[in-house]
Amino acid sequence: MLFVKVFLLFTLLSSTFCHETFNAHLLPRPLIIQYPEGIETQFENFDEELKLQCTSWRFAVETNNLSPWKTIPEKCGAYVKDYMTGRGYTVDLVRVANEAGVYAKSVDLSGDGKDVWVFDIDETLLSNLPYYAEHGYGLEIFDPVEFDKWVQRGMAPAIDPSLKLYEKVLDLGFKVFLLTGRSEKQRSVTIENLTKAGFRSWDKLILRDSEEHSKLATVFKSEKRSKMVEEGFRILGNSGDQWSDLLGSSPSSRSFKLPNPMYYIP
Repeated sequence: MLFVKVFLLFTLLSSTFCHETFNAHLLPRPLIIQYPEGIETQFENFDEELKLQCTSWRFAVETNNLSPWKTIPEKCGAYVKDYMTGRGYTVDLVRVANEAGVYAKSVDLSGDGKDVWVFDIDETLLSNLPYYAEHGYGLEIFDPVEFDKWVQRGMAPAIDPSLKLYEKVLDLGFKVFLLTGRSEKQRSVTIENLTKAGFRSWDKLILRDSEEHSKLATVFKSEKRSKMVEEGFRILGNSGDQWSDLLGSSPSSRSFKLPNPMYYIP
């Protein structure tokens, strides 16, 4: 009797193993996709930590707490791309424009034509995102030759929230001065691009002369604002994506910094 039981047990086990041999794909499959307990959480925490680090880096950029930098951190390439092409960048642009609009409306203008709002151009009125999409969203070191080729195409689209603010500022009665680090040689294509993008009726377009190209942007723009003040203008508002657009001598009564984690101009 014992022999029969042992024989039957052996037969059942053999049958089972034979079945697994013929259907081997059934057994390894769950072993391959079944991660050890907790490993998904570890991966998620790693991704979350990287996101936190890159968010912290972007905060430091926007608050001007970082030393001069040439490229975005390599580990933050995907983060900056997602920010610039996603809702985050758009929401931030809208917030800046809305706050600037509220301020502009609150200002009592003198009516003498001397109240000025200064706008930078690149990444303030016009977006060069199509160019930076081809250059890693700031991962590559800036190439002035390649960028000038892009500028010459005159295809930069308007930053829509800035266009709305620009129109509101004009309607309120501000003089609009455009102060840019672009070269005087690019005046005609800049005018063409601005007009095509929907900007109109500015009072001055100030670009760099050949002898001014060696100056830091902070120095160049400070000098131009100081000249405005010397001519009797009151700079009541200033919009720019770089701190060098806003800092220095003869600052505006109120300045508005647009987000830009892709590059830094001293």
